[in-house]
Amino acid sequence: MSDYNFNQIEKKWQLYWNQKQTFSVSIDPNRPKYYVLDMFPYPSGAGLHVGHPLGYIASDIVARYKRIKGFNVLHPMGFDAFGLPAEQYAIQTGQHPAETTEQNIARYKEQLANMGFSFDWNREVRTSDPDYYKWTQWIFLKLFESWYNQETNKAEPIATLVQKFKTSGNTQVKAACNEEAIPDFTAEQWQHYKEKQQQEILLSYRLAFLSDATVNWCPALGTVLANDEVKDGVSERGGYPVIRQKMKQWSLRISAYAERLLNDLDHVDWTDPIKEMQRNWIGKSIGAELNFKIKNSEHQLKVFTTRADTIYGVSFLVIAPEHEWVPELTSPEQKKAVEEYVNTAKNRSERDRMSDVKHISGVFTGSYVINPINGVEIPLWIADYVLAGYGTGVVMAVPASDSRDFNFAKHFNLPIIPVIEGSTPDEVYEAKEGIMMNSGFLNGLTVKEAMKAAVAKFEEMGVGKGKVQYRIHDAVFGRQRYWGEPIPIYYKNDIPYPLPESELPLILPEIDAFLPTETGEPPLGRAKDWKYKGQYHYELTTMPGWAGSSWYYLRYMSPENNEQFVSPEAEKYWGNVDLYIGGSEHATGHLLYARFWYKFLNDLGFVSQVEPFKKLINQGMIQGRSNFIYRVNGTNKFVSHNLRHQYDFTPLHVDVNIVENDILNIEAFKLWRTDLADAEFILEDGKYICGWEIEKMSKSKYNVVNPDDLVHKVGADTLRMYEMFLGPLEQFKPWNTNGIDGVHKFLKRYWKLFFAPSGNFYVSDEDPTSAELKTLHKTIKKVEEDIERFSFNTSVSTFMICVNELTTLKCNKRAILEPLTIILSPYAPHLAEEIWQMLGHVDSISYARFPQWEEKFLTENSFEYPISVNGKMRGKLTFPTTMPKELIEKEVVSSGLIDKYLEGKTPKKVIVVPNKIVNVVV
Repeated sequence: MSDYNFNQIEKKWQLYWNQKQTFSVSIDPNRPKYYVLDMFPYPSGAGLHVGHPLGYIASDIVARYKRIKGFNVLHPMGFDAFGLPAEQYAIQTGQHPAETTEQNIARYKEQLANMGFSFDWNREVRTSDPDYYKWTQWIFLKLFESWYNQETNKAEPIATLVQKFKTSGNTQVKAACNEEAIPDFTAEQWQHYKEKQQQEILLSYRLAFLSDATVNWCPALGTVLANDEVKDGVSERGGYPVIRQKMKQWSLRISAYAERLLNDLDHVDWTDPIKEMQRNWIGKSIGAELNFKIKNSEHQLKVFTTRADTIYGVSFLVIAPEHEWVPELTSPEQKKAVEEYVNTAKNRSERDRMSDVKHISGVFTGSYVINPINGVEIPLWIADYVLAGYGTGVVMAVPASDSRDFNFAKHFNLPIIPVIEGSTPDEVYEAKEGIMMNSGFLNGLTVKEAMKAAVAKFEEMGVGKGKVQYRIHDAVFGRQRYWGEPIPIYYKNDIPYPLPESELPLILPEIDAFLPTETGEPPLGRAKDWKYKGQYHYELTTMPGWAGSSWYYLRYMSPENNEQFVSPEAEKYWGNVDLYIGGSEHATGHLLYARFWYKFLNDLGFVSQVEPFKKLINQGMIQGRSNFIYRVNGTNKFVSHNLRHQYDFTPLHVDVNIVENDILNIEAFKLWRTDLADAEFILEDGKYICGWEIEKMSKSKYNVVNPDDLVHKVGADTLRMYEMFLGPLEQFKPWNTNGIDGVHKFLKRYWKLFFAPSGNFYVSDEDPTSAELKTLHKTIKKVEEDIERFSFNTSVSTFMICVNELTTLKCNKRAILEPLTIILSPYAPHLAEEIWQMLGHVDSISYARFPQWEEKFLTENSFEYPISVNGKMRGKLTFPTTMPKELIEKEVVSSGLIDKYLEGKTPKKVIVVPNKIVNVVV
């Protein structure tokens, strides 16, 4: 039994935890709760590689630690099961997405189980399960049936808005709405509107609404894509062209919550970079809205600006390529040039257009607008750095005070006008690139004062008003896909109506293919006889991937509840997530949407907190360590790394799984691909040495390391501790399998502490020595501090030091090893459970209690003094740290240690530096 048989031990305890439901949890008012959560994984067909478990291991360590600290721990897991990859695979193979999703989830669960995570699988949720998406649809209906009251600063039922319309019309209503689409009306007018007109007006107030929106349309995929699914003008999946175009879409009015989303960042324990990303994405700007009349037209363009004081310096206006008035504002002479430019701009994503400051492009519309302050005619241009979805889609250009406008004006030879009324260019321009560095609406005012004066003048003249603008867009909610939640809406007279809640869920129908119809409808258009009450057409778009993931953390609290999306009792007890671990790539997507939904549900009284996630940690990425071989050009011969420069060669990636310590397994290499079966090798010292490089882990680079292989080879406990040992959780770090052996040897040494030289399990009940107690208690203290501050890598080092010290002390004392096993259990749970049982315990170590460290065992009660004679050290003596200097002097002289160095002489003096050194002067 002295051998550490990790494979047998780990399978044994994984089976035990499953059978005994060790991590199943329920409400316990007598214990404090702790909710630790991992970001919802999407179950891809590739399964997990060694980079994926990093955050799961960290969260599991915290969950196990909090359990043994006495907390009632909720640590659930589920799957974000809807998504585009499964649908694309279905299109290619004809296999239903539900089948592939089920297979992928089974694979994920097997891999997660093999790593010993303490999830409560009784609470598993899947977004594609109708029992789950029933409640996603229910939340959508609540959004559809709500409006945002800016006076109460929260969402309210649409019925309260209707009541306002009935009693006083809408002129006094302060709401987040589509102002441009809503006429002013009285209570009497509202009463006389027909139902269709009333519903159209209400649609402009609803938090879930249907409108024309500029979207990322991917013709090849046949669907709208989110901004984070588009890169460099193509889809992230497949690399297909993406264009920007107007489409009728469902959207959610997240912009109504912009101020709350911004302010409440001050109340969460998140990293500053993540908070700053959200602040920038929300993008609050305080400024003014101005009306520029279009020459020879009844229309006027609205412009939002944060520098209203520079109005005298406006030399041209720029409009977004997607602006709906572009065709109308384009002169016949400019039509061809404008159409070509607009088509090109559609192929660039918003992200690229915003970030590419060096790219200067634009086209003149042929139209002019009138400066509302001084009546000067200025040209109207189109440029792709202006976005239709931000502000009004129109920008007033002031080259004298803005570098981008300045560069644009220089590029197209447009005028640069002074911004201060009555000044000349010589008085305004500074040396730095011709940009005026100190502008103002009136001479002598600060920018803030000038802004205030400008807004006052605009309002006095009736040409503008002060306004707060947010960069955040209302979130496009519809997707032209099959594999997503059906939107619970049907249409009567082209007006959307909600399904009754009692008829939820609206089940995803079966269809014959997963492609759009021949007439261009989304895939749901293929469903036969799919109508509400047999006569009204259902909505054919489905919800986006982020719908189900915006509230899943709430469903974990009471997943079996068929009457409510979360029971009030469970929500009150579990509150919000205490620790949330996941990737920073979700900062401006999932995290914003989840906060938005949570605040909305709070407005309606369904949840009790202000924010869903208290503490957020973004784990870094584990990067791949690629290996390279070197093919001699024109041959099937491969030269070893250090000899490669003697030949003309081409480096090629090689599968890291057939390389160990950078030495290629030649036989495995020949079996890797058929074209390599007759490969020849130029070796060094009888070995083929590979090159290496740190890159992103991906199948194309053959540097993906399967955790299953490592679990089989060295065990899950080794893998868990090694991933933590690689470095701080938040940092990016390279994977190097070569280093895992050191952690495995540590666990073997720990195991050996419990066995006698004969190989029998033997733990002594003798009292521990002070040295053993010191080692134990400093380890308890350090590990507790490390976990509390999420510094897991330093804990692993502490355990290694501890085991080395106990091995040197030949310690096998129960009083030392038993508490040490408890504090090791969050990191190496299988090994700890096995030893715990061998120590005679019946229950799981998960029910043990984390030991308390005591200061008295950490305090040094003696000191080993270096003893010097005339400045040269001659030996060492140990004395109590509290021993008086006079006694130390006597003990040193009478000890005999320095007799031969005294040569019969009496010391002139003995210098004692307490707890430092003793120097005898002869």
